[in-house]
Amino acid sequence: MRIANLSGRLVLIRQNRAIDVADTSAGRFSADPQAVYARWPELRAWAATVDHAGTAFDPSELGSPVPHPRQVFAIGLNYREHAAESGFAVPDTLPPVFTKFPTAITGPVSTVAMPADGHTDWEVELVVVIGTRAYQAPASWEHVAGLTVGQDLSERITQMTGPAPQFGLGKSFPGFAPMGPCLVTPDEFDDPDDLELGCSINGEQMQKGRTRDLIFSVPSLVAKLSAILPLLPGDVIFTGTPAGVGVGRTPQRFLAPGDKLVSYVEGIGELHQTLVEGAA
Repeated sequence: MRIANLSGRLVLIRQNRAIDVADTSAGRFSADPQAVYARWPELRAWAATVDHAGTAFDPSELGSPVPHPRQVFAIGLNYREHAAESGFAVPDTLPPVFTKFPTAITGPVSTVAMPADGHTDWEVELVVVIGTRAYQAPASWEHVAGLTVGQDLSERITQMTGPAPQFGLGKSFPGFAPMGPCLVTPDEFDDPDDLELGCSINGEQMQKGRTRDLIFSVPSLVAKLSAILPLLPGDVIFTGTPAGVGVGRTPQRFLAPGDKLVSYVEGIGELHQTLVEGAA
C-alpha cells in the first residue's frame, strides 16, 4: 500500500493515481494525513477492500506523508563509511540519536532557503514511520507503518557552534526535513532491509548506498529506541546517511544557491529541492 498527502488530504496511490480516503470512505477516515496513523491497522484493512480507479494528480502538490509527527528521531553514524568520513568511531551498542524539529518538515518538492553565512550539507536517508505504539518492543517490523524518503539537510556551522554540538538546531532550519513523495508499506518491497538510496546535485551523484549496510537495521532501531521510551503512531525515524556528504570531502563542498538536489530511495520515489540564499 502507498499513501500520500495531496494538497493536505490523505490519499491512496495506485498506479500513479490518487484515491481520496475521506471521500471514498464516506468520512470513516479523516482527510488529515497525520491522523491516519492512530488508526493504522484499520486503514490497512479498509484499503484492501477499495476498488476505485483514482484520479490523476500533480506531483508538485504532494506534501510530507507525515506532516506533524509528535516525535522525530534522527540517527547518526549508522553507516560505517559515513562514520569514517566524519572522523568518528563506529557505534557498537547504541547509535547517536538527535532530533529534527517538526517545523523543518516539508514535502518532496520544495525550495529551501539556506543561511547566507552557513555551510548547508546534504544527507539522504531512509525514513521509517511508526504505525502502532511500541515500548520495549523486540527487533521486528511489526510496529512500522511504512517507509519514505528523507533529506537530513544540515547547517554545519550552526551544528558545531558552542561548547557542544547543536545537532537539533543545525538540522532544523525551515525546509531542512523534506519527506515523501509517499509512504510505502514494507510488504511492497522484495526485501525492505535492502534498498538502494542516493542523491545528486545538478545531476552529479553525491551519495549512493544500500540500507543492508545500516549498522543498526530498521528492526534494531525500533528495539533500541523503544527500550528507552515509547514510539507513538506517526513518529518518524531518520535512519542515517551513507557516505558522500559534503563535510567529509576533500576539499569540503556545500550546497550553493541555485543547486538542484535530487534524493531517492528505491521503490519509493524522489525528493526535489531547489536551494536559494536566505537571510544573512
